[in-house]
Amino acid sequence: MLLILGLFTCFLSVFYVTAPSIRKYFAGGVCRTNVQLPGKVVVITGANTGIGKETARELARRGARVYIACRDVLKGESAASEIRADTKNSQVLVRKLDLSDTKSIRAFAEGFLAEEKKLHILINNAGVMLCPYSKTADGFETHIGVNHLGHFLLTYLLLERLKESAPARVVNLSSVVHHAGKIRFHDLQGEKYYCSGFAYCHSKLANLLFTRELAKRLQGTGVTTYAVHPGIVRSELIRHSFLLCLLWRFFSLFVKSTWQGAQTTLHCALAEGLEPLSGKYFSDCKRTWVSPRARNKKTAERLWNVSCELLGIQWE
Repeated sequence: MLLILGLFTCFLSVFYVTAPSIRKYFAGGVCRTNVQLPGKVVVITGANTGIGKETARELARRGARVYIACRDVLKGESAASEIRADTKNSQVLVRKLDLSDTKSIRAFAEGFLAEEKKLHILINNAGVMLCPYSKTADGFETHIGVNHLGHFLLTYLLLERLKESAPARVVNLSSVVHHAGKIRFHDLQGEKYYCSGFAYCHSKLANLLFTRELAKRLQGTGVTTYAVHPGIVRSELIRHSFLLCLLWRFFSLFVKSTWQGAQTTLHCALAEGLEPLSGKYFSDCKRTWVSPRARNKKTAERLWNVSCELLGIQWE
């Protein structure tokens, strides 16, 4: 008994000493650029909480005019008020955007384009994860509808403004779980088989394929695009999974804060000299490896065409 107690005490001592080093290791990269953004306009989806909120805070701190585009306007106004007070930047604005409803997406884009003549950075940050099976207002499975199709349509509607404001950037939040994803064209809406975990993985793969194809089509326009894995982050994204909430608490040393999770997004939005890497995938503020499925040109092209058909748009 004394031996066990001694070993346990020794373990706690070692853990206490090494905990700061463990936290630092899993914190990942930090955006090092000093670029300032006076006169620049930024749109961030889902910036009322989590990674998006921290991204909005930093961009506002650098002087940008920041639009928080979110479904919950009250929560968005609360976040904007906090950011304005923290950064002393009054140009933090909130606009209604529900990515699960194409009418809301079109209304947001119409309002924004009437309000702003420039758009320098679009960050497609919002997302849903591990949702029970459900469909969007337009009949799309929720993960593919919100995480992919919603941002696909939003980018399409704002693209001309981005081109007019070039150099400009589009940053799409994906995830390392894209490695487990597959674009199941025969069952894109999950009506034949549905697993919330895999549905999320499929949508994150779609984000990467979209980024790849978008970069190809934007060559020579001055608009570049990047996909980001923010890391395993302590955020509201896991709210639909009681098990993950418990695991996040238990393995808190290995989970990033929202500030740490925002760093790679900021790097891709701001870092100088990234233009030759348009279409690439980043993690911990550096380019990283993607799955073979995420590199498949034919799948990327087919997903693009299918997305256009589902949304009723023509995007050459």
